[in-house]
Amino acid sequence: MEEKISENKNEHSSDLKYWLAYSRIQKIGPINFKKLANYFNDLKTAWQANANKLISAGLNKDLVEEIIIRRSQINPDQELNLVNQEGLKTITIKDDNYPRALKEIYNPPPLLYLRGSIDALNNICLAVVGTRKFSAYGRQATEEIVYQLAERGLTIISGLALGIDALAHLACLNANGKTVAILGSGADQPSVYPSSNRYLIDKIISSQGAVISEYPVGTAPTKYTFPMRNRIISGLAKGVLVIEAPESSGALITAKYALDQNRDVFAIPGSIYSHNSKGVNNLIKQGAKLITGADDILQEFNIQVILQETKNEPAISQEEEKIVFNLLSKEPLHIDKIKQLSKLNINVLSSALTMLEIKGLIKDIGGKHYLKR
Repeated sequence: MEEKISENKNEHSSDLKYWLAYSRIQKIGPINFKKLANYFNDLKTAWQANANKLISAGLNKDLVEEIIIRRSQINPDQELNLVNQEGLKTITIKDDNYPRALKEIYNPPPLLYLRGSIDALNNICLAVVGTRKFSAYGRQATEEIVYQLAERGLTIISGLALGIDALAHLACLNANGKTVAILGSGADQPSVYPSSNRYLIDKIISSQGAVISEYPVGTAPTKYTFPMRNRIISGLAKGVLVIEAPESSGALITAKYALDQNRDVFAIPGSIYSHNSKGVNNLIKQGAKLITGADDILQEFNIQVILQETKNEPAISQEEEKIVFNLLSKEPLHIDKIKQLSKLNINVLSSALTMLEIKGLIKDIGGKHYLKR
């Protein structure tokens, strides 16, 4: 999938501006957009077509009336200038570098706006989704499993949302991997939602990843755009991993799209008493593949699982550090419990924990809860 479009000043610009203009008419949708692209020789002809021609293309009368009204309000040249001003690239479904996997789904987006490089999509892609209100368990599972998968070369796709999405992007970046964010808003910086995660955009792009949207510049997210972007998240991926999702989670919409698109669905099991685990546990009941580590996914994808070599870990010279390290496991332990079990003075304990963190042997996952790396 060679990336041939670096900017919008190319041989397709004369027609591209009409693709951009039509994308401003929200009521068209991917299916009707496809009808226009297939019926007319080019989108310029479609933009200038009268009502009868548009109806002949397969559009219903109400939609045609909407198009006629909206066309008088949209300037195609301004749309092209706006995209260029925002530094966005565009790919139409007619372009050779349009992602092949996405083209195969039922209603692929006719036009993609992006920043960064789509070369990351040449790798095996895994979508990772989950709840916005994650637990310490969800955070630990995301950070460890995604990190290991990114280390093995998988591209991680997610939605840049608060919670598991952002954790997945960060874990991938921490492993020097490539990640792709699919937005439910415009891809221009002021439109990116949530604004608190805009800082991730530069990190993703500088790591040769991409930020992608099907929505034009200035589009704010709505309750409609988020579910629609979920079909792109799953459509670009070989499989979808769901990490912590209550029964009402949007992550389950992505899983449903994945099933409809014949993608693998993986799920991390959770406590039967946890609200956050009800959705994923139900997925497992319904046939999702239960995952307890990165190697499970690598094996499903027929990627050779290489046993990790023993690392030369920094020596633990202080007795207090040894005591603390031996008390910890992969299960988080609060500092108060560590103090109780170790019988160490709080100042001595704090010093030992700090040194173990510096050596990269343990990790504070928040709220003074520690675990072994």
